[in-house]
Amino acid sequence: MSEESDSPRTSPSAASLSENELPPPPPPEPPGYVCSLTEELVTKAREELQEKPEWRLRDVQALRDMVRKECPNLSTSLDDAFLLRFLRARKFDYDRALQLLVNYHSCRRSWPEVFNNLKPSAVKDVLASGFLTVLPHTDPRGCHILCIRPDRWIPSNYPITENIRAIYLTLEKLIQSEETQVNGIVILADYKGVSLSKASHFGPFIAKKVIGILQDGFPIRIKAVHVVNEPRIFKGIFAIIKPFLKEKIANRFFLHGSDLNSLHTNLPRSILPKEYGGTAGELDTTAWNAVLLASEEDFVREFCQPVPVCDSILGQALPPEGLSSDAQCDDSLRAVKSQLYSCY
Repeated sequence: MSEESDSPRTSPSAASLSENELPPPPPPEPPGYVCSLTEELVTKAREELQEKPEWRLRDVQALRDMVRKECPNLSTSLDDAFLLRFLRARKFDYDRALQLLVNYHSCRRSWPEVFNNLKPSAVKDVLASGFLTVLPHTDPRGCHILCIRPDRWIPSNYPITENIRAIYLTLEKLIQSEETQVNGIVILADYKGVSLSKASHFGPFIAKKVIGILQDGFPIRIKAVHVVNEPRIFKGIFAIIKPFLKEKIANRFFLHGSDLNSLHTNLPRSILPKEYGGTAGELDTTAWNAVLLASEEDFVREFCQPVPVCDSILGQALPPEGLSSDAQCDDSLRAVKSQLYSCY
């Protein structure tokens, strides 16, 4: 009987390959979470969001464990950075953060007209119209400013849900930044030229869904909504919106009319384009459009893949208030239509 050699064995398949033909090594493991917040923002997160850096990863793990235990069939990312968005949005309250995460996915499954095939290239017409952009400068609190101009939308070109898709894509892109997770955002809405026919597209059903997502289904902090150049019809629009707003959010609405000096007490001229009495040059939508379009592949991976049905889990969660059926809005729609006409 021959003795086995002490030299290491080599598989025939590996031995038959030259060095250049060897299979590539496996990709490295993705790096763990690395905080990108400045010391100033770390302090702000501690004071406003109850975020303690020394407990941060422990808190993330606690939320991850809750998802695995209470929502085992929920198809969601469990990355540290992703879960942190929900903890920060709910001031590190585990139960509320978990409910927000479930609502986030429930919202996406309950409104296919908005969330199916959601990617920047699918809303090119909205982006080209100038309906929305993010201003290049933040406000004094560090909030990015989302500027929305409904007058740029022509209803005969595409339905209002396309505008909502573009807004949602923008929010998803903004919330990737830890700075935005801590500071929140400000909305600047210019209602110049909005007519009765255009306002009629934004009925109670749409209003409840949008507000339900923003208040209870998306991990972002809306610090203020500044409305400028609103016509009389806006009284009717706000009559649709207000019943669905939580008191805290309702108190963050500021109606300035055509008084830009009033706007400048909140948003300084130095960060505003000249269209709003600012000194930061003309309003440019192309830069933000380019940012979104450059993120096409990320959104395809996130929103354009088949999603497993998780009715057993999502059905257990109460949907956000804005996600009720069309039938529930019929009576309020008839009432509000008369309010819209009375504004003229």
